Amino acid sequence: MNLYGPKQLADSIHTVRRNTVLIAKDIHEDDYLFRPCVGSRSVAEILIHIAFFSNLDYFFHEEKHASTLEAFDFGTFQIDSESQEKVQHTKSKLIELLEQSGESWGQWVEFLPEPFLSEGVVQCDGTLKTRFEMILDTKEHEMHHLGQLTVVERMLGIVPHSTYFRQGCNRSVQPI
Repeated sequence: MNLYGPKQLADSIHTVRRNTVLIAKDIHEDDYLFRPCVGSRSVAEILIHIAFFSNLDYFFHEEKHASTLEAFDFGTFQIDSESQEKVQHTKSKLIELLEQSGESWGQWVEFLPEPFLSEGVVQCDGTLKTRFEMILDTKEHEMHHLGQLTVVERMLGIVPHSTYFRQGCNRSVQPI
């Protein structure tokens, strides 16, 4: 019996992305340039990074069908990602990008065949990870940034939506 498959992974991707979008809506557009410290990404850069980075799974696993990390040019992908982070977008455009990339990522994952997800990919140290584990890693990467954004909300004086929900309040997002 397999308790966690592509459908469950897709559902969790959608949940994490919904939470990212809620935070993006919570933060006022004037604060999108806020950086918690020198050298860190701004709120907008983190959001663009999240929207762009979720494309990595599709490029790596679907388009390239790479079987080793060495078979994929991560350097070029990283340069592309960093250049995307520098493009200025309105708050509404960033939210749209997050929603669209999250939806397409989740839909793609939901219908991946389990044999495909079970394929091993050779890591840099020679060990194997399944495609499933690598896609799960991407979702966990977004959760890392979700945590950063939650701290940024606190720094900006915003009570995160998860706190409102936990306290039983009736607020879905802070007014824009």
